[in-house]
Amino acid sequence: MESGQAAAEDGALAERDLRAGKASAYSEVPGEEIFRPLAREAKRLANSLNAARAAAEEEARLRESAQSLWTPERLRVSVENKLNGSRLFVISNREPYEHNHKGSSIAWSVPPSGLVTALEPVLRACDGTWVAQATGDADRDTSDDRGRLRVPPDHPQYTLRRVWLTKEEEQGFYFGFANEGLWPLCHIAHTRPAFRAEDWDYYQAVNRKFADALLAEMEGEQSPAVLVQDYHFALLPRMIKQQRPDARVAIFWHIPWPNPEAFAICPWQREVLDGMLGADLIGFHIQAHCNNFLETVERTLESRIDREHFAVNRREHITAVKPFPISVECCTDTPAAAEVESSSNLRAELFRELGVEAAFMGVGVDRVDYTKGIPERFRGIERFLEQYPYYQRQLTFVQIGAPSRTHIKRYQELMKEVEEEAERINRRFGAGAWKPILFLERHHTKEEVLRYYRAADFCLVTSLHDGMNLVAKEYVASRRDERGALILSRFAGASHELVDALVVNPYDTGELAEAIHAALAMAPEESHARMQRLRSQVREHNVYRWAGSLITELAGIRLEITESGSTNGWHSHPSYAETSA
Repeated sequence: MESGQAAAEDGALAERDLRAGKASAYSEVPGEEIFRPLAREAKRLANSLNAARAAAEEEARLRESAQSLWTPERLRVSVENKLNGSRLFVISNREPYEHNHKGSSIAWSVPPSGLVTALEPVLRACDGTWVAQATGDADRDTSDDRGRLRVPPDHPQYTLRRVWLTKEEEQGFYFGFANEGLWPLCHIAHTRPAFRAEDWDYYQAVNRKFADALLAEMEGEQSPAVLVQDYHFALLPRMIKQQRPDARVAIFWHIPWPNPEAFAICPWQREVLDGMLGADLIGFHIQAHCNNFLETVERTLESRIDREHFAVNRREHITAVKPFPISVECCTDTPAAAEVESSSNLRAELFRELGVEAAFMGVGVDRVDYTKGIPERFRGIERFLEQYPYYQRQLTFVQIGAPSRTHIKRYQELMKEVEEEAERINRRFGAGAWKPILFLERHHTKEEVLRYYRAADFCLVTSLHDGMNLVAKEYVASRRDERGALILSRFAGASHELVDALVVNPYDTGELAEAIHAALAMAPEESHARMQRLRSQVREHNVYRWAGSLITELAGIRLEITESGSTNGWHSHPSYAETSA
């Protein structure tokens, strides 16, 4: 009996010290049968505390060793610390890896997406799961009977769960409601949104299909963290929380959120908003989109809006609404002087490959989408050549245009318009081996695009409406020579951060023409100083910082299950908890 009492006292002491952070002092635990549950709990707690302490120490070390920049390693360490053993589940329409048949073999590839760059370090750190639509023709051959496989294929560290859609589901859910309805509605780019009842039915059904797949993957997991990506899955947060109120759920909306009057066009606006408000956290790129969302909720649904903390209280559930500006990978260090001189050589090399004679190069890199302002861009170049005839036979603008959503009639019409505008302007000004506009209508690899970024005297980003537009940041990140100029639409979210760009109204061809002239005539000292500041901004606010901020915010939300079975979530900041309780 005395040995049992002593063991109990030792166990209590061990647990007390463990909670005080002294996990190593009690590596031995009571051996008696009755105390084995306590022993197991003490051991689990010790391991958890040791892991958390190690992660915190590593994060502090990275900070103290002048690594103030967010890197994949810092993101990994931060996530391990913040999630504290919880697994992360990501849902997106596009999968991070796809498999396709190549002759008699199967090859894997990474579809072009900044999401993979941003979220892979997080998923690797916590052995998470990514749920996405299967798009490769060999995806079934490389998955198990539940659609699961470990990725990356060459060094597996997390799980990919694939979901297959029928042609009818893809047509109604993706091409229909998502991209003919929500996409033009949110971008306000003068293309009329199309809302069809059958598309809405498919959108609901596909959201349910993904929710079921995610719930199956989360089975048995304690306090999972869920990060839903984009406008394809507006209904999914509510579906998840209804079944798993213990899950922390965030949705990040990668496109703009319009004003309440515009969003009211959607016949199912209440259902879309209610689905999103199932999340504990909703993220947008900029504060203006957060403001628009709160105003839309206020006018549409019965709820309480907390404008001080930017949150919505609906059905005893609190949803925080915050901006998280997405970005690209870190800029690399400034290269040696010999490499600085290479941009003019690269430009000449590209012109030779294209069969064009010119001295100056501008570049645009876009999906051929009506939100990108490509015809407006071409007309701005036309106006520039009218006003500054010196640059005729001198400037060639290279437009890299990846075909997009070619199943949709509006995109087919846009492709024809872009081709005809380029041909018209070339007929008007072209002479001999010189063309003012080269429209390269195909998908280019990251490496191919990088060559154009590094060679161009300026990059034109003329979005008519954009959540962020990562082309602007990619161009800046690529300019290791700290030269070149960025001409950026004021209607792109990136303009709120990249203030050293030449910011323009893309509808104003005169302003576009003047910006192009300013970029080409700018003194080297000013161009260098502007690009240095732009690169500093992108370097410090890179994609790893975006992911770290989003996961930190999500992990900091405390959940309290109410009597009705719903969750009352609030952020862990004391003042917020006091206000919301």
